[in-house]
Amino acid sequence: MERIFRVGTVIVVVCIWLHLFCGPVQAFEAESYRLLSISKSERLVLISRVPDQRRFLLDAADVKITINDKPAEFEELAAFTIIRVEMELGRVRRQGFNLDGRARAIIVSDPNYKHGEGE
Repeated sequence: MERIFRVGTVIVVVCIWLHLFCGPVQAFEAESYRLLSISKSERLVLISRVPDQRRFLLDAADVKITINDKPAEFEELAAFTIIRVEMELGRVRRQGFNLDGRARAIIVSDPNYKHGEGE
């Protein structure tokens, strides 16, 4: 009985370790971030994770942007501070910049935003 308990404990510990340390390595899926800055010419975004303030500089050249479930332009992001981002992390070098990864999708939900009337 004690042996079964030990094996069960080891399995649980391994599963938790795999979930915590192997899952998030590839990407963070749609977490909330604070939009700190955007570069319209280079199409880069600087964001920070809301709970722990960790910053990421991301390539947003081919990002899909939706505001209230409608397609939007990159320039319209300047009107928002809190966004949800799907990204792929991994060191990327582009035109002399070391980036933290690529943004795949940026999602904004704002009931007060009227499409086409951004700042």
